[in-house]
Amino acid sequence: MNKLIIGNVAPEFSLPNSQGENISLSSFKGKNVVLYFYPKDGTPGCTIEAQKFSESYQNYLDNNTEIVGISVDDENSHKEFCSKYSLPFTLLSDNQKKVVKLYGVWGKTLFGEGTQRVTFLIDQNGIIKNIWWKVNVVNHSKEILNFLKENQ
Repeated sequence: MNKLIIGNVAPEFSLPNSQGENISLSSFKGKNVVLYFYPKDGTPGCTIEAQKFSESYQNYLDNNTEIVGISVDDENSHKEFCSKYSLPFTLLSDNQKKVVKLYGVWGKTLFGEGTQRVTFLIDQNGIIKNIWWKVNVVNHSKEILNFLKENQ
């Protein structure tokens, strides 16, 4: 698989959310989407990243932007993670690893093979506007919001 680049059409997918409902990328058409891939529910870095998105969620909505997180954790893990930290956005389960491979984010990590922490900003028409291949979980949400405001 070729690595996705800015300007590509974001590949379509459909995955179950924490309630078992299938959600497709195209269901967000007309909105920007922060599509963030992360290694594992409940781990320190992933929890900080999710909490920072949660703290800024209204700012994203104000910028016509939805947040969607994807990991290979199952739906029950997502349900517990969302409940424990009151996450207001959608988490999708890719336990078959189809979407992480489609987006080129499955590979070597510090802990072996797994989902790399990568974020795609997809515009209202499904075009990739930015990709963050290196993510600092503490500052990442602010970084994305700044990009959104500068590129409207």
